[in-house]
Amino acid sequence: MSETILILGASGQIGNELTQKLRTIYGNDNVIASDIREGNKEMMDSGPFEIIDATDKETILKNIQKYKVSQVYLLAAMLSATAEQFPQKAWHLNMTSLLAVLDLAKEKHIKQVYWPSSIAVFGPTTPKENTPQKTIMEPSTVYGISKISGEFWCNYYHEKFGVDVRSLRYPGIISWKTKPGGGTTDYAVDIYFKALEQGNYECFLSEETRLPMMYMNDAVNATIQLMQANPEDIKIRTSYNLAAIDFTPKEIALEIKKHISNFKITYQPDFRQKIADSWPSSINDSEARKDWNWQHEFDLASMTADILKNLKA
Repeated sequence: MSETILILGASGQIGNELTQKLRTIYGNDNVIASDIREGNKEMMDSGPFEIIDATDKETILKNIQKYKVSQVYLLAAMLSATAEQFPQKAWHLNMTSLLAVLDLAKEKHIKQVYWPSSIAVFGPTTPKENTPQKTIMEPSTVYGISKISGEFWCNYYHEKFGVDVRSLRYPGIISWKTKPGGGTTDYAVDIYFKALEQGNYECFLSEETRLPMMYMNDAVNATIQLMQANPEDIKIRTSYNLAAIDFTPKEIALEIKKHISNFKITYQPDFRQKIADSWPSSINDSEARKDWNWQHEFDLASMTADILKNLKA
């Protein structure tokens, strides 16, 4: 493996774990983590780290040249719930960073780009169950608007300039290593911490709100698998639907109760309920499974067991 990788936004929920996995594959010195703030001890100690504002094209270029970078993973973004509170800041961060990196690829400074999209590209008019790859996309959130715009920018740079840019529409990502970062699906992360710390959780979504979710291990593996796939196997240059599991707050609470019998959940829906209601309840990712053989490993039961085991350790 001769790639040298720069990760922008490495201190975020996905960036944290993706960085460590990439370092085990490509070697610590070949994966440069970066963010606007320093990462955790594991990240800082295990390989190179740079302070980089993802909207600063010149600084990104300097580091590409310094480390002879061949791939950039652009993970820096303002997520759904936070973006609703700071719409223009979210648009600036999410769009300026993407266009900067796409331009650097167009200018042949790097060979390959990874940029995540999201189920937020879908909206209230999208078919909610088994949402297909190609469907009505009328997002109602700032985050979703930036992601659908980004998808078409990616496709444009691929078609017009031959940029090898790849993308996944992440569902809600669940991890025990990093606390929530401002997303609407974050209840499914926070609930495990609160279950162990307090024995109860007040959920900001209603008990029957079904959303597509995925354990972090699967999300990281899908991302790396997509980037390692042969270019001729990548048939979609907007963004691939990606799916693993879907559940409601009630269902995840019942699963936790199998391990923590006295766990209690209450419901107090807030502004995030409206965001969740605009998203699909399940996703059809047959294109990803066909084109580059994507398969998930964790279901709700195995994910819950693994998270609680690790949090107790």
